[in-house]
Amino acid sequence: MRVEHQIRAFEQIHQNYDGVLPLHRFLFAYFKQNKQMGSSDRRWATRYIYSFFRLGKALSKLAPIQRLAIGDFLCQQTPSLVVETYLNDLLASIALPLAEKIKLVQTKFPKFELPDVFTLHGYLSPQVDQTQFFSSFFIQPNLFIRVKGTHIQAVKNQLAAKNIDAEEVIENALALPNGIKLEEIVPDSRLYQVQDLSSQKTGAYFEPKKYDYWWDCCAASGGKSLLLHDLEPNIELLVSDVRENSLNNLDERFQIAGIKKYHKKVIDLLQNNDQTLHHYEFDGILLDAPCSGSGTWGRTPEMLWYFEKYKIDNYVKLQKAFAGNVIKYLKPGKPLIYMTCSVFKAENEDVVEYIEENFPVKLAQMELIKGYNDKADSMFVARFIKD
Repeated sequence: MRVEHQIRAFEQIHQNYDGVLPLHRFLFAYFKQNKQMGSSDRRWATRYIYSFFRLGKALSKLAPIQRLAIGDFLCQQTPSLVVETYLNDLLASIALPLAEKIKLVQTKFPKFELPDVFTLHGYLSPQVDQTQFFSSFFIQPNLFIRVKGTHIQAVKNQLAAKNIDAEEVIENALALPNGIKLEEIVPDSRLYQVQDLSSQKTGAYFEPKKYDYWWDCCAASGGKSLLLHDLEPNIELLVSDVRENSLNNLDERFQIAGIKKYHKKVIDLLQNNDQTLHHYEFDGILLDAPCSGSGTWGRTPEMLWYFEKYKIDNYVKLQKAFAGNVIKYLKPGKPLIYMTCSVFKAENEDVVEYIEENFPVKLAQMELIKGYNDKADSMFVARFIKD
């Protein structure tokens, strides 16, 4: 039977996956090693494993296949053999709105509790609407791109030619269905940057001025630097990261974007960098701090199962240390932009309080950018001004 074949494929992936690699990278390697799996097998296996993890730890005492059927029913709008076989009485309801499907599951499985999807709910920022946030894990986030205004119609036309709906959700930001092969549809990668909607919204807090000197101190592959440069092309920019391979990726992205003038350094922000930066004074610093990534788990739902609570404290220590080690290079009256892609209070509001209490800066404004109602990530941003 086809359903038994699909279940075996799911079970093999489930048994082999240990959470060390991001799930999408594990699947890429797994499918490469198991070339006997056809495109249909890979598609169903991917759907099932993601549906399974999107259930978080709800109903964790049930058998994995039963949990898979429940997860697939909640996450999908089209039938599957697993739902047909193991949850047949709900199959006809699979296209209902999510809120109605959740009620059906709660009726059939009285032990189903929505907070069990995200077991660390006690650590959430008070700004999070928990019911909406937990429910959002059953919805695949969108793919978002940022397009320069002069190119947006051309990009829309190319997408429309392939019958792909593209909604301009904010100025120059398009929301697209996830999973499309964007590089094939819009082959000129100079026309756009892939960047989550909430990440794009952080740009409202930057406020760069012409000829400013900015430092993106945890630049990674340069997403925030590219956004900063789009807001004000006439800035001087230092990008740094402790990972040289990330800066190599940044070089490639900057080259595609046509950005040639910038400075680059490998810097460990846990060390004393006075010898490297003793003569530097910046008009603005972006601190996109390492964090739990809990605001992005809608894209990496395996973290709902594998993330361990102790890691929050580890990230908080890094965030506080990084802030203390970069503020001294900021000119008086100039902004520090602190950002995380976390929804945990300890990494956001608590770190803001610590920074303001321990360093010569004052909080100007802060926001938890709630992406869970926009099929987007959630991010936190705070703007400080140095005394």
